Amino acid sequence: MCGIVGYLGKKNVSEVLLNGLTTLEYRGYDSSGVALNNGSELQIIKSVGRVKDLKEKIQNEKLIDASYGIAHTRWATNGGVSDENAHPHNVGRVTLVHNGIIENANMLREKLENEGYTFKSETDTEVIAALIDKELKDSDVINAITKATKQLTGSFALVIMIDGEENKLYATRKDSPFIIGLGDDETVMASDIPAILDYTNKYMLLDTYEVAVLTDKTADVYDENGKKVDKVVKETNYLKEEAGKNGYPHYMLKEMMEEPTVVENLINYYKDKLNDLDLSEYEEIHIIGCGSAMYAGMIGKSLFEKFANIPTIVEVASEYRYEKVLYTRKTLVILISQSGETADTIAAMNKVKEREDVDTLAIVNAEYSTIANECDNVLFIKAGPEIAVATTKAYILQALVLTLLARETAYKKGLIKEDEYQDIIKQYELLPKQIRGVLEKRDLYKNLAKEIYKNEDVFFIGRGIDYSMSMEGSLKMKEISYIHSETFQAGELKHGTISLIDEGTPVLAIITDKKLKDKTYANVEEVAARGAKVIIVTTEDIDVYKELKIVVPTVSEFIQSILVVPSLQLLAYEIAVLRGCDIDKPKNLAKSVTVE
Repeated sequence: MCGIVGYLGKKNVSEVLLNGLTTLEYRGYDSSGVALNNGSELQIIKSVGRVKDLKEKIQNEKLIDASYGIAHTRWATNGGVSDENAHPHNVGRVTLVHNGIIENANMLREKLENEGYTFKSETDTEVIAALIDKELKDSDVINAITKATKQLTGSFALVIMIDGEENKLYATRKDSPFIIGLGDDETVMASDIPAILDYTNKYMLLDTYEVAVLTDKTADVYDENGKKVDKVVKETNYLKEEAGKNGYPHYMLKEMMEEPTVVENLINYYKDKLNDLDLSEYEEIHIIGCGSAMYAGMIGKSLFEKFANIPTIVEVASEYRYEKVLYTRKTLVILISQSGETADTIAAMNKVKEREDVDTLAIVNAEYSTIANECDNVLFIKAGPEIAVATTKAYILQALVLTLLARETAYKKGLIKEDEYQDIIKQYELLPKQIRGVLEKRDLYKNLAKEIYKNEDVFFIGRGIDYSMSMEGSLKMKEISYIHSETFQAGELKHGTISLIDEGTPVLAIITDKKLKDKTYANVEEVAARGAKVIIVTTEDIDVYKELKIVVPTVSEFIQSILVVPSLQLLAYEIAVLRGCDIDKPKNLAKSVTVE
């Protein structure tokens, strides 16, 4: 889940590379580096820390007059955070940057050491460079890259420099995102669309094991058999300003404030586009994702079961991929991923695709992604760039798509009457305005944040779909504020968890289900009696007598979560601000998790 950039052209190469790294820093920020080349000289500069630290180091260096180069921002996997382990890596004639992880790197390292290679780092990436260098002794460049990558087990996107190949870069990929931007007399490569927007909106994608040979004017692609292939040149609709902060102090705040707009856009986009996607024939649904994507899936589970009468399983992808899954009924597997490149979710998808009798449906943001391209059907959430590591608008849109699917399925099965169905549609149309109202209560969230931010433990409780919302609220709390936060089904408190409640311990209780409100409120009283500082998150039609509370409009059960979760996101944000946390780049995390 690192970020890689490559550039060939007449612009200042180091500036282009650093701009690209800054745009991609959400993918990793332990260390970074650049390799500059003018055809006869190679200059590598690396630094531990953020991209700004690399910029400062470069300002103190005398740079060569480069015409092409590659760059990398790292999220450490193999080897600790150090200058030696930072990319780019150079072995013999080969200099490269890498996104992904190689699972058989240690075995290959030992073999290469026996053949005379020595290594300066602990990384799997240096092993790739050595392997390509070895194959170059008996093969041309394209064949050497293919032979080397065929020996790798794992995922990779590579941009490669070869000594003696002047003003030329090579690229290849497997299970990691990579795009090639095609400009006027310049070519720019990157892990994600935002990094190319300053230069072009035209791009192409590589299939697995394809090798691209790139100059400032050409982009030739060869398949794994060395045969030249024609590639489709695509155009992105992303705008450069979409990838900026637009005056907000943090990307996360900007992306939360975009939720009303992106929700409205998505509702309008899918207004007449779900008729051909009939889920009513399925006897069981499996929803697979990681982190927030899985929690969005939990919202879908509640709605599919309650309104469409379809048994639904929600499973974290990293477990599903290894479990023995019994497909005894006609089953649909829904795979959710913002990037469409989440490694565990891809592995789960590949497992499902081994079964010809099981259908797959992707819910993703990135239209050029692996999951989008390989599932039987795909629904795009159209969030635009989401730069903050902690997802907000993408989560809301993932949940929203699931609510639309559940609504349409229940209607097609005759489980929702026509007048009720039309009323629900009208409520969806009002949703963007209501989300905006929830987000505009900044003073409320700031005041509640003051009640919590000094604590080191927070608990969320809820029942049914409220528990699903609590899971996402708790995740936001822990990942951006670093407060230890856990979620429990409210009814489970008395089975041990209540022993953790001390005087002043914050407990956030989600209460939107009217049938369960009295039960949940009884659990609230239990923790309050033991000194907990209770904050209630509820709806306008539910009376709760607590001083600290967040109240959102009452809407259909299909969309109630879309109003509740933004309040939890914004509360976590205000707490993180008070704690002085690095909100857009939380420690130890990165955006697109392309490693297992």
